[in-house]
Amino acid sequence: MKSRISATKARRLIATHDLLVAGTPLAKASKVVLLIHGRHASAEVILPLADRLASPGVCFLAPSAETRSWYPGLFMGPIAANEPFLIQSLDRLGAILRAVNELGFDVGEDIVLAGFSQGACLVLEYAARHPRRYAGVLGFTGGLIGPDPMHREERGRFEGTPVFIGCSEKDPFIPAERVIETAEHLKAHGAIVTMRFYPGSDHIITDDQIAHALDILSSSNVVA
Repeated sequence: MKSRISATKARRLIATHDLLVAGTPLAKASKVVLLIHGRHASAEVILPLADRLASPGVCFLAPSAETRSWYPGLFMGPIAANEPFLIQSLDRLGAILRAVNELGFDVGEDIVLAGFSQGACLVLEYAARHPRRYAGVLGFTGGLIGPDPMHREERGRFEGTPVFIGCSEKDPFIPAERVIETAEHLKAHGAIVTMRFYPGSDHIITDDQIAHALDILSSSNVVA
């Protein structure tokens, strides 16, 4: 049982990082999901996803990108073409994660990274650049950022982190090949990856994706 978290510190964290909140209040939560929105969107747009992912004891925290997008260019283009916006967005995600960790939530047991579309790309990229045990990573229609994810230099291990990546077979923005490459990279570094493709080209989060995500959210988080 997690010891009680200060409500004052929880409110300060939310205000400092300008977050929207859903689900269990942060001060009473046992697990936190960081929800990252897609391109041309905001925290208000992604936050309703918390209703579909609602689980006992889970708090959902959603930041907004200052320009409504986390980086300006194509996610498979040269990394330099998306800088300095990409590194700033990754740093912001990392700052929120560290603040939640410092509040008393263990990254490997209590903190899940989740995003849709550009937000999925961001959380998958953050995890790849910072391999370690996470309570989970949920990539709803996304993949690693950059021209070639199979030639990366990260050497850390995910230590059995459960990862879900789901995407339409013919998604207009996320090629299936990139989803496969992303899954292979994460597996090679010790993640337990579930990858699913869905018929058609709908750029959406399906009920089946939600079911897989709920499995991760309700897991006992036993470190492999």
